Amino acid sequence: MDTFLVLLLLAALAGVVFFVVLALAGKGSKRGNFAKSGGCLLAVLVLVFVIGSMEEDSPVSEDAAVDASEEDTEAEDKAEQEELEAEEAEEQKQEEQEAREAEEQAKKEQEAKEAEEQAKKEQEAKEAEEQARKEEEERKAEEERKAAEAEENSLTLSQEQAISMAEDYLNYTAFSKSGLMEQLVFEGFSQEEAAFAVENITVDWQEQAVMMAQDYLDYTSFSRQGLIDQLTFEGFSAEHATYAVSQVGF
Repeated sequence: MDTFLVLLLLAALAGVVFFVVLALAGKGSKRGNFAKSGGCLLAVLVLVFVIGSMEEDSPVSEDAAVDASEEDTEAEDKAEQEELEAEEAEEQKQEEQEAREAEEQAKKEQEAKEAEEQAKKEQEAKEAEEQARKEEEERKAEEERKAAEAEENSLTLSQEQAISMAEDYLNYTAFSKSGLMEQLVFEGFSQEEAAFAVENITVDWQEQAVMMAQDYLDYTSFSRQGLIDQLTFEGFSAEHATYAVSQVGF
C-alpha cells in the first residue's frame, strides 16, 4: 500500500476515534452530529482500506498476467524449439537418406566397374587363348609342312623314278588314276611305289577323262553310253566318265 494511503487511513481512524469519543461525551443533537461525522470517517476508512486492498491485489493480478505472459512466451519458445528440433531431425534424416543413396550409388558403380573389368579380363584371356590356339595350329602346320618337305626330300630313288615316269605318261596320253597305277606296276614298280607316285603328282583326273574321251573319238566311233562304258573300263568313275562324254559333245 502507498504511504499516502497509509497516512490517510491513520488520519481517518484517528478521526473516527475522536468523533466516537465526542459522540459518547456529547448530548442530544450534538451526539448525533458527532456520530454522523464518525460514520463518515468510518466510511472513508473503509473506502481507503478497500482501495488499498485493490492496489495490493492489482500487483498480484499484474504478476499473474506477467507470469501468464512468461508461460506463453516459454510455450512459444518451447514450440519453436520443438519445431526447430523437428526441422533439424528432418534435415538429419534427409542427409542420412542422401548419404545412403550416395553410398548405394557408389556401390553400384563400383560393382559395375568390377564387372566390366572382369569381363575385360575374361575377354583378354579368351583372346589370349585363341591366339595361343592359332599359334599352336600354325606351329603344327609348319611342323607338318617341314615334315612333308623332309619326306619329299628323302624320297627313295625308286619313288623319284615312279613319279617321273607317271608324269612322262601323262605328258603324252591320258590315264585314269587306277590305269596309271597299273601302268607303273606293269613297268616294274611295286604297288606301294606306284600308289606313292600317283598320290604325289598334281593332276586333274576329271580332265584326264575328257582327254581320253576325245582320244577315243579321234580314231573310232562310239555311242554316248558306249563311250561312258569305255571310260569306266579304263578306270574312271561314272561321274567323271559322264562329265567327259558331255564335254566332248554328247
